[in-house]
Amino acid sequence: MTVDPPAPAPLISVDRLVFDYDTTRALSDISFTIEPGMVVALVGPNGAGKTTLMRCISALEQPTAGDVHVDGLEVREDPRTIHRKIGFLPDFFGLYDELTVRQALAYHAAAKKIAPEDRAARVGWVAEMLGVDAMFDRRVGELSRGNRQKLAIAQSVIHRPLVALLDEPASGLDPDARRRLSETILALNDEGMTLIVSSHILSELEDYSTHVLVMRGGKLEAFRDLRQAAGGGPERITLRVRLSTPDVRLGEILRGVQGADVLDAGDRDATFVFPGDASAQHDCLKHLIDSGLTVSEMAPTAQSMSDVYFDSGNGAGETRS
Repeated sequence: MTVDPPAPAPLISVDRLVFDYDTTRALSDISFTIEPGMVVALVGPNGAGKTTLMRCISALEQPTAGDVHVDGLEVREDPRTIHRKIGFLPDFFGLYDELTVRQALAYHAAAKKIAPEDRAARVGWVAEMLGVDAMFDRRVGELSRGNRQKLAIAQSVIHRPLVALLDEPASGLDPDARRRLSETILALNDEGMTLIVSSHILSELEDYSTHVLVMRGGKLEAFRDLRQAAGGGPERITLRVRLSTPDVRLGEILRGVQGADVLDAGDRDATFVFPGDASAQHDCLKHLIDSGLTVSEMAPTAQSMSDVYFDSGNGAGETRS
């Protein structure tokens, strides 16, 4: 008998996390896990507890109750090691305006205890990746808002952390700078980093996020994989079919397909939930074509960030890792 290997341990594990300020409960019984390689969008209204959650994960705050593990280590037991494994960019970050960009990065390389003989190479690596190498000799105080943001991210990840936590990194950026930020986050993920990014701009988060974690009032409302099709689960997926020529029979023909639950149908497009089995999908497509429909496309359709966010606000959110 073949024994399946054990599933790898999650990179981040949050179990029944509670955090209280003097008169306010900021986090209430939060549990989830994050696997290596994820880019998690952390969304929710102001006061939802997003920043507090990030600070607990990065061992900058001690939970009132519950546990947080990063790479197998409990954050309260070994916070200094956790700091080496995590890069944290706070919403209101500070920079030394009198330093040059090169000096600022070299200072952070030393602060992160990168070996002296490796610092120049590490500064060059992170500056090139974040696109600030062309301004090495400019003073930080002379930089634009977008370039200051890139420098702050570079400082937070210069030690090549396993996890990067970015709290509202797009705040105050113009559209071009936001686009470049999206490219930066994808580049960090390509370097092997797992990221948690908080933002109020849902459409922007969709450019790079693999998962979305929705919080409201200190509670976890939903945790979804955006790469999975909506409404299906592991055995059923949501498909969208499109015709090159309109046909009023589209909905009727689809409803006659065994296993198809039609969500919406017009004379040119339809969305339906169907078994995830590739053979069943082939038979479905063949039936549509044999029925005389001019099918130009049939493919899974993923949930949007807005779908998850607003559905969870209506009590429809499902929490899962």
